[in-house]
Amino acid sequence: MTNQRIFSMPFAKVYPLYVQKAEKKGRTQGEVDEVIRWLTGYSPTQVSRAIDQSVDFQTFFDQAPRLNPNVSLIKGVVCGVRVEEVEDPLMQKIRYLDKLVDELAKGKAMEKILRSE
Repeated sequence: MTNQRIFSMPFAKVYPLYVQKAEKKGRTQGEVDEVIRWLTGYSPTQVSRAIDQSVDFQTFFDQAPRLNPNVSLIKGVVCGVRVEEVEDPLMQKIRYLDKLVDELAKGKAMEKILRSE
């Protein structure tokens, strides 16, 4: 899949997959929402609006209030790619989100996922 196809994919199509992945491992939709809000600075209302309006990933991240200042602490591999080495800024943000959801699904403590320690 090309970057352009991913960038134009509606966030609303991927969001349920994030929730499903987390719930399969005993986590909650609320926790998925928490990591999304931590990464992007969106409020709960803003996340819901982005989903309802079916904005694409490009718009979702372009309109994010602020990327978390601790985003550089997100490291590791997701989908076979080391997130800290992704060159395209938008793709890197998408991979950061993928990585956070992966960590959630793997049972990592929320404090560690949100880089609070």
